[in-house]
Amino acid sequence: MIERGKISAFQMAVMMSPTIVATAVLLVPAITVKHAKQDLWISPLWAGICGSAVIFIAFNLNKLYPNESIIDYAEHIIGSFFGKILGLIYVLFYLHINGIIIREYSEFVTGTFLSETPMVIIMGSMVLVCAFAVYGGIEVIGRSSEVILPVVYFLFIIVLVLLIRDLDIKNIFPIMENGISPSLIGSIVPQGWFSEFFLIAFLLPFLKDRKKGLKYGLASVISVIFVLMSSNLVTYMLFGELTGVFAYPVMVAVRYVSIADFLEHLESIVMAIWVSGTFIKISVFYYINVISIAQWLKLSTYQPIVFPVGFLLIVFSMWSAPNLWILTNFLSTTAPFYFIFVQGLIPMLLLCIAWLRKKLEQKKEA
Repeated sequence: MIERGKISAFQMAVMMSPTIVATAVLLVPAITVKHAKQDLWISPLWAGICGSAVIFIAFNLNKLYPNESIIDYAEHIIGSFFGKILGLIYVLFYLHINGIIIREYSEFVTGTFLSETPMVIIMGSMVLVCAFAVYGGIEVIGRSSEVILPVVYFLFIIVLVLLIRDLDIKNIFPIMENGISPSLIGSIVPQGWFSEFFLIAFLLPFLKDRKKGLKYGLASVISVIFVLMSSNLVTYMLFGELTGVFAYPVMVAVRYVSIADFLEHLESIVMAIWVSGTFIKISVFYYINVISIAQWLKLSTYQPIVFPVGFLLIVFSMWSAPNLWILTNFLSTTAPFYFIFVQGLIPMLLLCIAWLRKKLEQKKEA
């Protein structure tokens, strides 16, 4: 195999949680509230169904082809030629997605903290740090996630607690005033983020305890649902209808924290922890980038292409969107359908074809 390292199912789960949450917690509330209004906190619950379905598909494909990723087993399922084309589509897709993630990160940093710093410097520094983690292998990313995720979640809970006295629960009433439709429509954008759970299709071959992969994958979905529901609840109870006015409602909420005029301006601490979570997200996608390219090119190892791919990611991030408005517009309109189609519908079609082929082979043998 290209990667000799192994991770546990638990490590896979803690890698996936920040991979979804890191950017979703910042951008999703402002996008979801436009459709769901006071029911925006319910939307992640419906979106979680998409995440669970994607994990189920990835797990069952892995059961049929245990030591392969979609880059490899696509050729077995739909033939060498079409499988190779589909593999290239996934290579380009994840390069594009990681470019968008890096752009989201750099837009946030320049827009809130380092406004005078050239964006390419912010992108390049993060990609370089992630490149060293990716070069170290999947075990390095897994262990880093085990250290970072508890700190991220602990600080998240602390911020929620500090904001309690400023929250107005009346803002979320009446619940489902217009039925279930607003929260369902509002869940379309989060579904795009939850579809990223298909990344486990690349990670399952490296699990030491593969049978636990489904259980821990679903546990990761639940943790993401909890974080997004909590952040949506808090921002709407704090800002009400103004939630959609802010580009990053959660960060504005953090700046709102003030205890006795002493404990305030926590955004710098939150920023440091958030960057750590984003480091995990970009590293996981970066790792998938190099692994998928190495598998598609039939290389014996992925290390030689780590740094060249890093340069390619910076190019993709510069190309993906010229500014924050266009990026946000893409994420709130086209992106969810784009993400779900590639990470949900295509794998589901592959799974159906694989099951059909297996049944036909069993009939022939009988």
